[in-house]
Amino acid sequence: MYMGKQVTEAEPMDGLRILKDDLTGVATRALLALHLAGMQANTPVGSVYALDLSGLQAPGVTVWTIWRGEALLAVGALKELGNGSGELKSMRTHPDYLRQGAAARLLAHILAEARERGLRRLSLETGTGSSFEPALTLYRKAGFRNGVPFADYTQTAFNQFLHLDLAPVD
Repeated sequence: MYMGKQVTEAEPMDGLRILKDDLTGVATRALLALHLAGMQANTPVGSVYALDLSGLQAPGVTVWTIWRGEALLAVGALKELGNGSGELKSMRTHPDYLRQGAAARLLAHILAEARERGLRRLSLETGTGSSFEPALTLYRKAGFRNGVPFADYTQTAFNQFLHLDLAPVD
């Protein structure tokens, strides 16, 4: 047990641990609520595609959190779409830990997991405007490029789509 929740995976990294999260912990739920509130504050009603708790608990979605000691630094998820594709969901760093590398570590972990699962492409939908620029910088640094809508998304003035072709694991 860690922070009152079932731990199913841990990976030590320079004092950081990435855990496969069961979404029962108070800190995880609070960070996800903060994520949804942020999306709703920066995107018009009807244009927010962030998953709520039940969406993150759906089959085919895996959520990870990154911790330093008892502090939750960030959360992120991988949603399998089928046909070798996946979607990056719900990436959020706690405001107290911005620009300390937690999101980059978590993104690298999710990319490695996607490759291990044999996914050939990882995509994401995100918003537009200055509040989304730090995340876009992270995604582009990891190799994501702007592209067309995927899955059931529709292009609007308030969203954009990024894709990363994943090289197979040797």
